[in-house]
Amino acid sequence: MPESFQFDNYVNVFIDQSMGTYFKNSLTVTLVSVILTLFFASLIAFSIVRMGGWAGGLLFSFFALGMMVPAQTNMIPLYQLMYDLGLTNSLVGLMIVNIAVTMPVGVFILTGFMKSLPKTIFEAAIMDGAGNWQMYTRIVLPLSLPSLSATAIFLFVMHWNDLLYPLLFITQDEFKTLPLALLEFQGEYMTNYPLLFTGVIIASAPMVIIYVFLQKYFIAGMTAGAVKG
Repeated sequence: MPESFQFDNYVNVFIDQSMGTYFKNSLTVTLVSVILTLFFASLIAFSIVRMGGWAGGLLFSFFALGMMVPAQTNMIPLYQLMYDLGLTNSLVGLMIVNIAVTMPVGVFILTGFMKSLPKTIFEAAIMDGAGNWQMYTRIVLPLSLPSLSATAIFLFVMHWNDLLYPLLFITQDEFKTLPLALLEFQGEYMTNYPLLFTGVIIASAPMVIIYVFLQKYFIAGMTAGAVKG
């Protein structure tokens, strides 16, 4: 253990290295991506459950196939698409990509949970005159809160730690996220280990805090989606 603790590096990374900007970018991209992914994934999962039969199975298979495609295989066409749309060096473009690539995971987990809901609940709601939107907002969402929480945690970890897509789409400093910014402390011939380790601690702190307080949802998320439909 050191004889005394020094916090100068923490002040340095926030003042001289713009760590505050990188932290804000990561937080903005992660929160928006998680919220929108959960919203669209829950809608799709609800549609799959309500459709049922071969149509629901076909739609579910379409999203399940998305989990089987390695991210590295679509890097070139994805970059070309984002470049043509003018969404490189943009937090909005990064959010769109994050939502698209993690949507299959959200749909897979939430569909598995929603399939476990008793059909009698939907039948009773229909008898009371409820439409699909009312069933989704007043019945499915409240009952799906544990699964939504677990999915949100998984998505938060995936988006927060993502390096591939920021490295692919972001080159300007004002749009860099924390994982990408940490690369600045490493060089070909020299690495600034004190600042690098300080940045790693700052980037890891939210994940540690979330796991400590919400670890039961991590465990629940491991089994969510494992229910046989």
